[in-house]
Amino acid sequence: MDISLVIKRRMRDLGLEQRGLAAAAQVTESYVSQLLARKKAPPAPSRTDLYPKMEAFLQLPRGELARLAEVQRREELKKKVAGPPQPLFPRFRALVLRKCMPQTQLKVAAILEKEPFGELERLVTQKLFDVARGVANDPEHSSKWLRLVSRTARQNQEQTRITVLEFLDTGVFSGSVEHCVSYLAPLIEAWDINLETFAMEVVLDGRIAPDRLKRFEFIEREPEQPSFVEAGLEEFLRDKSLSGDATVEEIEFLKTLRFKDKRPLPIYYYRELQNLRDPVHFRAQ
Repeated sequence: MDISLVIKRRMRDLGLEQRGLAAAAQVTESYVSQLLARKKAPPAPSRTDLYPKMEAFLQLPRGELARLAEVQRREELKKKVAGPPQPLFPRFRALVLRKCMPQTQLKVAAILEKEPFGELERLVTQKLFDVARGVANDPEHSSKWLRLVSRTARQNQEQTRITVLEFLDTGVFSGSVEHCVSYLAPLIEAWDINLETFAMEVVLDGRIAPDRLKRFEFIEREPEQPSFVEAGLEEFLRDKSLSGDATVEEIEFLKTLRFKDKRPLPIYYYRELQNLRDPVHFRAQ
């Protein structure tokens, strides 16, 4: 049973109208109508507060609509994966290239033409969406962004709320021209990418996000040391006469000490701790 059928049956049983449900959920009546007619997919429960408001209005158990929506979304995803892919990137390409820094624009355009729907296009588009979604989910910046979106798209508060719900559900496989115009275009001033390292920089509109520069990098890191603890260190830590006043930072330092052929005794760690605390062993800053 899908979510639209459950809502329609509940409204019929309680004698409720779509107008009341829309008001309770703080969306337009048109959106409710499309949701019930299955013209709109139910939004992800983790990205909206729509379902608790509907459940309260329909007198349904808390979490019931969210559960049904999650099941329905999984089934629809299975159908999409089973079918042939439907690239949507041509809809984004003009905007993506227009926002690209001039020194990189021609190189990126050549790659996109040679490899449509390729790795670079997916990477860039997804990062731009991720940045925009981050702003949408940030209470400090989202209100400024929504006001700008409302002016750009000439929408009222309810209409803007609906497009926000849809946008938070959007990814590189489900974006639309509306999402580009309403959300990405006014938010993102420019972006650039290092085609050798794939490090990206995204510049946001300063009126919306004071911390307007976002960086994404692939960084090489050394593997973490195994969590092996010397037997002598364990004995040192158990003996409170030796380690009773050791701080967390000092213990973490002692854990980093490594020995190839020797196995230190507890007294070694005690003396190492005293050496660490003795200012004579360190240069003044």
